[in-house]
Amino acid sequence: MRRFPSGFLWGVSTSAHQVEGGNAHNQWSAWEASGRVRDGTVSGQACDWWRHAEQDLDRAQQLGLNALRLSVEWSRLEPEEGRWDREVLARYYLLVREVKRRGMRPFLTLHHFTHPRWFEARGGFLAPDAVETFSRFVFRTVEALHEVCSDWVTVNEPNVYGAFGYLAGEFPPGIKGDLRATLRVLARLARCHASAYRIIHGFQPSANVGWAQNYVVFQPGSERYRDRVAARICEQLFNESFFQLLHTGRLPAPWDRFGEPAPEAPGKCDFTGLNVYNRLYISLDPQAKRTLFARMFVPEDVPQGDRGAQYPYGECYPAAIDRAVRYAGRFGRPIYILENGVPDRGDRLRRWLLVHAVRRLHHLIERGHDIRGYFHWTLVDSFEWSEGWRLRFGLYELDTATQQRRARPSAELYRQIVHTNGLRSSLLRQFGSWQDGYAEPAAQGE
Repeated sequence: MRRFPSGFLWGVSTSAHQVEGGNAHNQWSAWEASGRVRDGTVSGQACDWWRHAEQDLDRAQQLGLNALRLSVEWSRLEPEEGRWDREVLARYYLLVREVKRRGMRPFLTLHHFTHPRWFEARGGFLAPDAVETFSRFVFRTVEALHEVCSDWVTVNEPNVYGAFGYLAGEFPPGIKGDLRATLRVLARLARCHASAYRIIHGFQPSANVGWAQNYVVFQPGSERYRDRVAARICEQLFNESFFQLLHTGRLPAPWDRFGEPAPEAPGKCDFTGLNVYNRLYISLDPQAKRTLFARMFVPEDVPQGDRGAQYPYGECYPAAIDRAVRYAGRFGRPIYILENGVPDRGDRLRRWLLVHAVRRLHHLIERGHDIRGYFHWTLVDSFEWSEGWRLRFGLYELDTATQQRRARPSAELYRQIVHTNGLRSSLLRQFGSWQDGYAEPAAQGE
C-alpha cells in the first residue's frame, strides 16, 4: 500500500465553457458558429452546469473527492463592456458554496481560454489596455467570491492559448505562424497574472494563488542533431517561457528579443499548477512553417488515447509527470497536478493511466517533491475545444442528446484510490508494472 500524506487533495478539474452550456457571448461561441470546430459540433448545452451543476457535484462527492476545480466565465459576468450581471455572480457564489458544502475545496480559475467577444474585438490580450481591462474583471469576481474561495488559478495554460491562437491557428483568433504575437501574448498574460495576484491578496492576504501550466514531453523523432534541436526549441518555447516570465520577468534568450518583459511578475506566485497529459515526437520539417518547422507525430506502437478529427492526441505517457514536476520543482513553490487524463471513450487506457500517474506522484513525494494534490481531467465528458465532442475525457460518460450520465469503470477505480488515500499493491498488479510501456489490465479483479 502506497499512502499519501494526510490532507493530500484528490479532485477533478472542469472549465466553464466546456460544462456550463449557453455561453453565447464569448469568442469561442463565435468560433464555433463560424464552423471552425473540427468535428462540426458546437458546445451548445454542454453538460448543463449553469442550471444543474449540483447533480454532478453530488457525483464528485460520491467519489469521495476533497477538491474540485472550476472556472468563472467572464463573458457571463460582463457580456457588454461595463455592464455587470449581479445574478451571474450570485450563481457562481452559490455554485462555489455548494462545492464547499459537499466537503470539497474549490479551486477557481479566472481565465480558462474564454473571454467576452467585445474584448476579443479590441485585440484581446494584445490590446493596449488589456491588463487593466482584465484586472477590472478580476476585481469584481474576487470581491464577490473571496468569502467562499481562497485557492485561485489566474490563467489556464497560457502557453496553449498563445501557441494555438497565434502560431497554429487552431484557437481564436486563428492566426498562423506569428511567433512575435505568441510571445507578446505570453508576456501580457504574465502581467495579467501578476495584477490578479495583487488584487486577490488585497482581499485575502493568506490566499493561495498560482496558474496552470501545460507541460508536454517533446521527444526527438530520431537521434539526428536537427531533430534534437527542434525538440529543444519546442521545450523552451512551450514549456519554459511562461515559467521564466514569472520568475525572471523576461522570456528566455534568444526569444526575449521578440517578446515583451513582464517586470511586475517575479515573486507573484504561491503555487505552480501543472496540466500534464502526453509525449509528442518532433522532427525538423522545412514544410511545417506554422509550427516553426517542427513536425509533431506519435508512433503507432505507443499507448494512445482516441484520435482527434485530424491528429493523434499524443502518447499516453505517465512519466511526463516526472519531467514536469522536476522542472517545476526548481522554482521552489508547492505543486498541484491540476489536470491529467486521456481521451478514452471506451475506458481502455484511463485506469492504467490513473494507476501509473498516482504511483509516480507517490514516488516523487517520497523523494521530497512538494506535491499537494492531483486533479483528474475530467468528471463528465465535456466539449473539447477545437476537437468538439469527439474526444471524451470523463470519468462519467455523457449522452449529449439526453444529458444522461453513466459511470465508466475508471470512476470506481478513482474512488478506491481516493477512499484509501493511496494505491493498493493489487491495483499495480492488475494494471501493469512500473514500466511506462503499455500494459493491458489483467482480467481478474482484486
